[in-house]
Amino acid sequence: MTVSSIKDFSRAVTPADHIPWPQKSPSSCPISAVRTRLRLAGLRPTRQRMALGWLLFAKGDRHVSAEMLYEEALRAREPLSLATVYNTLRQFSEAGLLRQVSVSGPKTFFDTNVSEHHHFYNEDDESVVDIPGSTIQVAGLPEAPEGMVIASVEVIVRLRRADGGEVVKKVAGGQHA
Repeated sequence: MTVSSIKDFSRAVTPADHIPWPQKSPSSCPISAVRTRLRLAGLRPTRQRMALGWLLFAKGDRHVSAEMLYEEALRAREPLSLATVYNTLRQFSEAGLLRQVSVSGPKTFFDTNVSEHHHFYNEDDESVVDIPGSTIQVAGLPEAPEGMVIASVEVIVRLRRADGGEVVKKVAGGQHA
């Protein structure tokens, strides 16, 4: 699902872009697809990277914070530290397997959909979702400084309840905050 803008900011397509994830090709072995994707991105498929890769990519396109992924790993009985999760997410992002979405100060989500698109950020429950198939047009972009090019434009549309009502926030494990 790609959202277009006035300028087309394309990124280089790597061989890793052509490896199907489990949800896109049911005939392929999901673990093998994760291992191949890591190798093509230049990452060694360590036990930690394989475990986190499976948790991230087996559920389709999604947005997770490091803390959310850490909680998922704990529930899956994967012996990982939060620091390992942060380091792995950073490595996956640098390798082009994830896209960082900074929504508020230090609050960052990692998006498994690395195509150019925009997001809604719900301030009430702190969730991020892709803006569905609509077109956002960004006009009036400034010229890039000399020797620079605009790499991308990211739009985050912030949402909150119109009635001002309180939202019960869900935390890991299904409890409410």
